[in-house]
Amino acid sequence: MSLSTLNQLQYGFPKTERMPVLFLGHGSPMNALEDNEFTRGFHQQAATLPKPNAILCISAHWLTYGTSLTAMEQPRTIHDFGGFPQELFEVQYPAPGSPALADLTRETVKEKVLNLDQTWGLDHGAWTVIKHLYPNADVPVVQMSLDMRADGASHFQLGRQLSSLRERGVLIIGSG
Repeated sequence: MSLSTLNQLQYGFPKTERMPVLFLGHGSPMNALEDNEFTRGFHQQAATLPKPNAILCISAHWLTYGTSLTAMEQPRTIHDFGGFPQELFEVQYPAPGSPALADLTRETVKEKVLNLDQTWGLDHGAWTVIKHLYPNADVPVVQMSLDMRADGASHFQLGRQLSSLRERGVLIIGSG
């Protein structure tokens, strides 16, 4: 049995058509509640996408020393902002996590150690945009941090290694 076949069995991410990569700037966190040109654009974008097996979201709002991945079954919704109406703090985005995707991502990246995190969750850089793409919160989401010590070339190399996940039905989203 090939390594590729073993990975498919172990992680549950079979080969698929290549998924796109998106960068979705979230703008004001209030866009999570509003119906405007900005949020309608997210809905229109979602209509053009095949439904992913999972999402790997790299948010500029989670900065760490080293690179971490959320690895829990049910990531919490993080309201990492202030000065907004209480209604925004009450929004929850209960998408499941995917420990299997966190493990597969870790195995995929050969030149960097990726830490598995059980505490972070989905910050507003992730959930305020993903909720417009998949409002039913029915696609598993793993969030990846940005390593504060890494330079642009290191992040570029990491992106190159992550690209193979796109052939496993993983939609990669950069947000910030």
